[in-house]
Amino acid sequence: MTADTITAVDTRINARWIIPIVPSGTVLNEHALLIQGDRIEAILPQAEADQHYRARETLNLNDHVLLPGLINAHGHAAMSLMRGMADDLPLMTWLNDHIWPAEAKFVSPEFIADGTRLAIAEMLRTGTTCFSDMYFFPEVAAQTASDVGIRSQICFPVLDFPTAWGDGPDDYLRQGADLIDQWQNHSHVRIGIGPHAPYTVSDGPIRDLIRLSDDKQVPIQIHLHETAFEVADALEKSGTRPSQRLAELGLLTPHTQCVHMTQVDSTDLMLLAESGAHVVHCPESNLKLASGFCPVDKLQKAGVNVSIGTDGAASNNDLDLFGELETAAMLAKAVAEDAAALSAHQALAMATINGARAMGREKDIGSLETGKMADVIAIDLSDPFNQPIYDPASHLVYSQHGRQLSHSWIGGVPQVQDGKLTRIDVPDLMLKVSHWAKRIRQG
Repeated sequence: MTADTITAVDTRINARWIIPIVPSGTVLNEHALLIQGDRIEAILPQAEADQHYRARETLNLNDHVLLPGLINAHGHAAMSLMRGMADDLPLMTWLNDHIWPAEAKFVSPEFIADGTRLAIAEMLRTGTTCFSDMYFFPEVAAQTASDVGIRSQICFPVLDFPTAWGDGPDDYLRQGADLIDQWQNHSHVRIGIGPHAPYTVSDGPIRDLIRLSDDKQVPIQIHLHETAFEVADALEKSGTRPSQRLAELGLLTPHTQCVHMTQVDSTDLMLLAESGAHVVHCPESNLKLASGFCPVDKLQKAGVNVSIGTDGAASNNDLDLFGELETAAMLAKAVAEDAAALSAHQALAMATINGARAMGREKDIGSLETGKMADVIAIDLSDPFNQPIYDPASHLVYSQHGRQLSHSWIGGVPQVQDGKLTRIDVPDLMLKVSHWAKRIRQG
């Protein structure tokens, strides 16, 4: 580009700081991010942008930090309608006596549409621009996400028994294969396979879903080693740890996302590292349900890619990934007994580029780099409780939560402007949420 060249772009964002995530540990001061179409055109010092670019729209965010949109790598979006419904209970009591009966009674396409939209509203308002979902009626969740314009990985459920969505494994896989074909090559929505857990899916369906994953080249996400009871029960019944069983079946591959992994011994660590499988850490849900502690520092040092998720709002009880990052960083230090474990920059990577890698989307999202999708968020650090600012990365992880988000873009399209959602009718959504809350209270 010569000194006289002027390039036209759609949007210019001038920010006090930019944390691009790649290269790792980088903080850019007084830079501009330029968007053309749905991609990042350039990131450069503001003085250079003055010389070489003319923007149709310019935003001056002088107290803000820009970073890539966050990636919530695991959740059950529609369960936002069950937020706070059955708190302070052990996992299996919570599931058997409360959640599964409520699902049997209330889950429907309408429930999924309204609950997913509620979750998306919360996630967008707190910095998430891409989320993974594993729940019933995935075709409804996919369409809802597409309508709003948020990126998503929708994992259709597979279990040994009937649910509201199907009458067994063959039915789930048949519907899931159709769903994969329907959304193939979509810019925002990707379909994955979601076997619930080793204790709810037998060997035959696992082999079938592995064949489908290989054929269609789609990811698999599974709850794995969520509790000590799960592992102990498997050992008692079969003499094999769940991770070993899945490895022997061929499920652990670079296409696999293992959610929770609170119980990790040396064999599990070796299997994860050698297979290239990813781990999705859900610290707040694991703490709330007393499920255990994922050894994040040990996993990362072994070369395992660790991303982060909120899990569902019924067991968290929010979908704010910034809050999740603070919990993850604090917990990692305590578990490792090392205050240097999981630094602020490493935590931010978990919620961005690591999540993109887990989903196989690191070439397009997860970092702010020229040519990547313009999935960008802006966090306002002007409030007194953020002052003084020595390290914006530290502030993002330890000193504030996602409600300080002021703007976000997905593929260059504004999703939040000055703290307000642009593509969700919030009053209409609240009416629908009130309707569901009344029905659930009445039983």
